[in-house]
Amino acid sequence: MKAMILAAGRGERLRPLTDRMPKPLIEVGGQPLIGHHLRALARAGINEVVINAAWRAGRLQAALGDGRDYGLRIRYSVEVPGALDTGGGVRAALPLLGDAPFLLVSADVFTDFDYARLRHAAMPECGARIVLVANPPHHPGGDFGLQGDRLTTSGPRYTYAGIGVYCPRAFAVEQRPRFPLVDIIRAALDDACAYGTRHDGNWIDVGRPAALKQARALAGFR
Repeated sequence: MKAMILAAGRGERLRPLTDRMPKPLIEVGGQPLIGHHLRALARAGINEVVINAAWRAGRLQAALGDGRDYGLRIRYSVEVPGALDTGGGVRAALPLLGDAPFLLVSADVFTDFDYARLRHAAMPECGARIVLVANPPHHPGGDFGLQGDRLTTSGPRYTYAGIGVYCPRAFAVEQRPRFPLVDIIRAALDDACAYGTRHDGNWIDVGRPAALKQARALAGFR
């Protein structure tokens, strides 16, 4: 299984830190935030990773190189900043991802989720299996419900963790160049092929200064 890391965002809420560097390179626990994902992916046996980049893309490529320092191979899908949104960014990277289901990770999160849990998870053709976490304070309403391992729009709601496995065909049939990832999840829900996996461990959306401070404190105890 290949993986893709979404790393093209501008990181507006973390300015001025992100004025001169891409958000995924912000230091957390003595290494770049994205480095935690790369090491976790390598531990899970995933050795091919695609990273989409836009804001300060050259700095990201220079810092991470071809991935050999992390024990994997990195390829890049470089975008115009702000051009494609999350779903469109994946669609643009499909030539690098191939035809098999792939793991998709947001570079913005800090977590101890074990990516090996998703490598062999059941998923029908053109479906999606996403990871759900307890709702954080900034998103109390959550995103989706979960009945067994089926994703729902009813019942207690949880927050999408920015981690999931997706079928590339779901993106290939989309005609819009720019669209959000949630549109793919909702389409899978409509087709009754959307699944969920709960994660009850550590998870932080590193999108605000307070969350960055929390992630750095948590990394210091690892």
